[in-house]
Amino acid sequence: MKKSANTIENTSRGISFMQLWAREWQVKQQGAVQWLYPLVLFLVIITLFPLAVGSEPALLQRLGVSAVWIAALLSLVMGVDGLFKPAFDNGTLAQLVVAKASLPLWVLIRLAIHWVFSSGIVAILSLLAVPLFQLSWFETMILMASIVAGSPMLLMLSAIASSLTLSLKNGAVLVPLIALPMQLPVLIFATGAVDLYATGLNGLPILALLLAGSIISILVMPWVIAMTLKMAWLN
Repeated sequence: MKKSANTIENTSRGISFMQLWAREWQVKQQGAVQWLYPLVLFLVIITLFPLAVGSEPALLQRLGVSAVWIAALLSLVMGVDGLFKPAFDNGTLAQLVVAKASLPLWVLIRLAIHWVFSSGIVAILSLLAVPLFQLSWFETMILMASIVAGSPMLLMLSAIASSLTLSLKNGAVLVPLIALPMQLPVLIFATGAVDLYATGLNGLPILALLLAGSIISILVMPWVIAMTLKMAWLN
């Protein structure tokens, strides 16, 4: 048993960043169905929204940015339950803890890949706001920029909620209840930045603030999440 543990430790310490990235990328691709569900939810919301409010161009343009951001937020929250739960259940997290591997690095890589397959694709799909909500290309590009700038912070907040409920039986139900109140300010600032540009004002300071918050979250949150995951494993 001791020999086996030493083998795992030596192997984990020898794993490079690129090897970890390649492994997590392959795992994400194998679970295509799981990460496609949130994207489908995003498409359903932004497609049904114009049908629900009518075809009034002025109304669609006024509500378009908020509708796209709400859809992006809901799709992001929907997909966070699978961030750490599979690794917790199949023993991957236990091996990393026992081997004293860098949990913050593993968390950062896992979240980065999840962002690419969730918010990264959602940012591209937000271009559909042009035909669906009759937004201008300029407004839509600002909307895309706001999603790219603010979504990493949203993901980090969702990941904290997911790690806190990891060992609970019905933790998936609690994740949105914990994450959404923390994410609402990001939603308000992001939509406000796009609205400022739409009225001819400068929304760059708000976008810069969102980007700064995301950068700080990327630098700090993986360590907090790693500590929470380790506590969940110990309990």
